[in-house]
Order: sequence, then C-alpha cells, then structure tokens
Amino acid sequence: MKIFMTGATGFIGRNLAGKMANEKHQLVAMLRDRSRGAEFEQLGIRVIYGDLSDREALKSGMADCDWVFHLAAYTKPVSKDPMMPYRVNVEGTKGVMEAARDQSVKKVIFTSTAGTLGYSVDGGLIDEKSDMASGYHTEYERTKALAEKAALEYNSDRMEVVVVNPTRVYGPGRASVSNSVTRIIRMYGKGLWRILPGNGEAIGNYVFIDDVVEGHILAARHGKGGERYILGGENISYSDFFDILGEIYSRKRKLIAFKEQFLKGIVKIAGLWSKVSRSPAFITNEWVDKFLQTSKISSEKAKKLLGYTVTPFREGAEKTVLWLKSDKRSHG
Repeated sequence: MKIFMTGATGFIGRNLAGKMANEKHQLVAMLRDRSRGAEFEQLGIRVIYGDLSDREALKSGMADCDWVFHLAAYTKPVSKDPMMPYRVNVEGTKGVMEAARDQSVKKVIFTSTAGTLGYSVDGGLIDEKSDMASGYHTEYERTKALAEKAALEYNSDRMEVVVVNPTRVYGPGRASVSNSVTRIIRMYGKGLWRILPGNGEAIGNYVFIDDVVEGHILAARHGKGGERYILGGENISYSDFFDILGEIYSRKRKLIAFKEQFLKGIVKIAGLWSKVSRSPAFITNEWVDKFLQTSKISSEKAKKLLGYTVTPFREGAEKTVLWLKSDKRSHG
C-alpha cells in the first residue's frame, strides 16, 4: 500500500508513521521541519518538504497513493495571527482534499477531534450524532468542526473521506502540544503537578496512543466514506485519573482543588506574561471552560463497525509510566 501523510511529526502522526513503516507500506511524509527528515528516512519513509499551502508538494507526494492520512493541524491555544488556525485547519484541509481528488486517491482519513461533538448533557454519553449545541469553547474546536464539514464535502464514489475523532490521547511518544496528558502524567510522578481541576468530578475520556493508531488503520481499511468514528478510551473523572496515577507510582500526591475563578486568575497572569514575553499565552479562559466540562464519550460505533478495541486507562497508564521511567528523552 502506498500512503501519504501530513502531520507526521505530531504525537499521533509519529506513532502512526512508525507502525506503517514497520508493516512495510510505502509511506510518503510531508514535513515542514527539515531537521526532522533524517529521523523518518531512517525508517525507510520518503520525505518531502512543504506545508499545507504548498499544493504542488501535496500533489507530488500523493502521486499514485492509495490512502492519505491528514493529521496536520494548528492545535495551540493562542496564535499571534488570529487567522492562523483557520488557514491551517480549514483551508489546509481543503487543499489536502483537492490534491487527493486530483491525484485519484482512493481514501482519505481526516483526523479531527472529539471536541467537535460537544459535551455531556445531564451526564449522557456523546456519540457521532452529537453536536455542539451550546457553541464551541475554543477556536481549535470551531475550526476543526469547519474542517470536518469541508472534508466530507469531498466524499464521493471515486474518493472516500472518513473522519476519525480521537479523545484525550496519552502514551509513549514525543512530548508535543498534542501529548499534554502524558506530560501531566510525567509531572505528577515528579511531584510537579498539584492541581485538581475544579472539584475533580468532571469526567473526560482518555485514549491510549496504540488504540488511536490502530483506529486510524481500521478506519482506512473498513471505514465508510462520509462517516466519522470516535476513537476513544475510558471515561474517568479527574479524581480517579490522579488516584490511579498515585497507585501506579506508589505515591499519591496531595492535590489542591483549583476552582474555576482561581484558574481564570492564572489565565489572567498568563496573559500579562505573554505581553511581556511577546509569546502566545499557554492557556485561555476558553480552554479552562472546556476542561471543566464533563465529556462522557462512546466508541461503540468504531468497536462495532471497525473492530476497534479500548485499552483500560490503568493498563495504558502503567505502560506510559514504565516508558517514562525508562526513556531518557522523557526526563527533559
């Protein structure tokens, strides 16, 4: 199988690229960072350089490809250029779809986020039919929702477009923005994480990286064009999340419950620091609101139709902690 991939240097992308290479597929990865090229070439992956606005690079990389995995996205909470998230997430996605259509690609797997599906109402489960009735909390959610809609408009008899919606991903891998849960796991183990968001009762869905990678492959093999599939894990509260980590590390840390107003005070300080340092703020009020919501998510559709399986959080966290303890790169 010949495959083209964007976003190969991200958390999910790097793990997916490695698996594809191990399975001896012909993989072409488009990178922006030339310093990362050798890492992929050593795995037998062909590298081309460019970004999502480079239509010729996209077409060149997709030549004769069967599948396209489009994972590249702008995920930072804030951008100096307010239009950057839209350009990357929406216009960039349209460019990928147009190039794939022009190159007669059979199937495109677009990686979105479960954040486009909304939050639990009265503790109910979220599935692929859910929507953001109350409005999007972040620009990332809003632009990814627009990108989903744009991507699915290219679905046809000649080119199938399948959307996958991962939840909060964690596990071994590069400590990038998209691997923030693993960074929290690492900080907790070092005694550097002492925050319990809100009262600790908000529920989130945490998915192990290996499940997400396998879910992408299953979506490419068995996913139906025009459909989306949630790639999730286990629904647990913040309190349970940290209790499990304490048991795995054999040391439970004392956490301080940070109420909403206190967290928003931190956001205000972060905003002032961003002005002084002339760098984007690392968190916003919108992201605080997002992570204080309950998101109980169902992956039953992917399980039933794709053969997707879920690693229990305790098992995935144990594997993650073992990796953190053994991998020198994780200690930086």
